[in-house]
Amino acid sequence: MTLELYWLVPTVAALCALFLWLGWAIHAKAGRNKLEAAELRAREIKADAEKEIANLKKEKLLEVKDEWFRKKQDFEREANKQRNKLQSLEKQLQSREESLTSKFELVNKKEAAAQQLEDRFAKREAELAEKATHLDTIVAEQTSRLERMSGMSREDAKNVLMENMLSDAKLASAQQLKEIRDEMKTTAKKEARKVIIQAIQRTASDHSVETTVSVLNLQSEEMKGRIIGREGRNIRAFEAATGIDVIVDDTPEAVILSGFDPFRREVARIALETLMADGRIHPARIEEVVEKVRKDLEEEVLRVGENTLLDLGIHNAHAEIKRNVGRMKFRSSYGQNLLQHSIEVAWLCGIMAAELDLDTKIATRAGLLHDIGKCVDRNVEGPHALLGMDIAKKYREHQIIINAIGSHHEDVEMETPYAALVQAADAISGARPGARRESLEGYVKRLEKLESIAKGFEGVAKTYAIQAGREVRVMVEHDRIDDSLADQLANDIAEKIQSEMEYPGQIKVTVIREKRAIAYAK
Repeated sequence: MTLELYWLVPTVAALCALFLWLGWAIHAKAGRNKLEAAELRAREIKADAEKEIANLKKEKLLEVKDEWFRKKQDFEREANKQRNKLQSLEKQLQSREESLTSKFELVNKKEAAAQQLEDRFAKREAELAEKATHLDTIVAEQTSRLERMSGMSREDAKNVLMENMLSDAKLASAQQLKEIRDEMKTTAKKEARKVIIQAIQRTASDHSVETTVSVLNLQSEEMKGRIIGREGRNIRAFEAATGIDVIVDDTPEAVILSGFDPFRREVARIALETLMADGRIHPARIEEVVEKVRKDLEEEVLRVGENTLLDLGIHNAHAEIKRNVGRMKFRSSYGQNLLQHSIEVAWLCGIMAAELDLDTKIATRAGLLHDIGKCVDRNVEGPHALLGMDIAKKYREHQIIINAIGSHHEDVEMETPYAALVQAADAISGARPGARRESLEGYVKRLEKLESIAKGFEGVAKTYAIQAGREVRVMVEHDRIDDSLADQLANDIAEKIQSEMEYPGQIKVTVIREKRAIAYAK
C-alpha cells in the first residue's frame, strides 16, 4: 500500500506537469495566431486608410480647382462689367464734350448777334431822343398857340377838362351801377323765388292758424245743459281740470273753448268730445277723462316729434328734443303754427346749404330746432333763442347747431355760415304773404315810420307806403332830382330803411320823377 502510493504520487505529478505544458503550448500557439491575425488586420486597416486618404486628397484637390475656376469666372465677369461701364462713361463724356463744343459755338454766335442788336438799339435810342426833343419843341409851340387862341392858361384848360371827365365818369358809373344792381336784383329775385317755391311745395302748410279759441260742434242743444251740469258743477270741474274757459252762448249746437295754451285747448276739446260720446258727464268722470287725454296727448307729442325728425332725415336726437319738437305743433307765433314754420325753415336751410355746398343735414337740423326755446315753460325767463341754445347744449347737440339757434336773432355772435342760413330762412318763412299776423297799432306805426324816413331826403315831395308796408313810393321834384340821381336816391332810402327799421321780408323803394307842363288857352 505504501509502495503503491510511493509510485502513484510521482506519476500524478508527471501527468500534471505534462498537462500544464500542453496547456501552455496550446495557449502560446493560440496567442501567436491572434497576434498574426491582429497584425494582418492592422495592415489591412492601414492599407484602407491610405486608400481613403488618397481619395480624400483627390476630392479636395478637385474641389479647390473648381472653386478657383468659379472665382476666376466671377472675377472675369465683374471685370467685363466694369470695363463696359467705363466704356459707356467714356462715350457719354465724349458726347457731352461734343455738345459743349457746339453750345460754345452757338453762344459765341448769339453774343455776336446781341452785340449787333445793342449797336442798333443805341443808334435807334439816339434817333428817338432827337425826335423826342423835336416833339417837345412842337408841343410847346402848339400849347402856346392854343393858349393864345383860347384865352385860357394850360392849368385852366386842364381843370375844365378834368371837371368834364369827372362829370362824365360819374354819370357813366351811375348808369353802370344801376345796370349791375338791376341785374343783381333780377338774379337774386329769381333764385329767392325758386328757393321759396321749393320750400312751400315741400311743406304745403297753411299760412296761419287760430290762436285763442276752438269751436266744438254739439249733437243737440240738450248737450249744453249736460255740459253745464246742476248748478254749473260740471263746467266748473271741467275748467278747473283743463285750465280752459268754456263759453256756452246762443250759438246753435256749438260751444267755444277759449285759452291761450293750444295744448290745453286741444286736451279740453278731445276730453269734451270723449265725454259727450260716453254720455257720463260728472266731476269725477271729467277729471278721469281729462287726465287720460292729457297722457295720450303727451304720447302723441312724442310721436309727432319722432315722425317730424324722421321725415326730415334727422337721427340720433335726444328724447326731450323729440318731445319739444312735438310740442311745436301746439305753439304759434303771430298766428303761424310753430311746427310748420320750423319745418319750412328746415327745408329752406337744406336747400340753401345744398346750393352753397354745405352740409345739408346740419343745416336742416339747425333750421328745425331754431325756435325750440319757444316750447320751454312760460315760467322760465329769457329770449327764446338763448333758451333754445341752452336746451341744445344740455342735450349735447353739435356746436354749430347751438350757435345757429342762439344767433338767429343776433343774441350771440354768429360763428358759422349755418347761423346766417338759419337767420335768412327764418326771415323768409315769417315774411312771406299771409304767414303771420301783425297788430294794428304796430302796423300803422311801421307805415308812418317808413314814410317819414323817405320824406327826410332832400328833393322828395311826397311819400306813400303801399302793399301793407312792403313798398314805398317816393315822388321827387323834377327840377332838383335828375334821372341819374333818382337811382342813387332809391338806394340811399333803402339803406336808411334797412339800418333804422325792423321788418319781415323786404321793402321795395320806387322813386318816381315826372315833369308836367301846363298851359292855358284863352
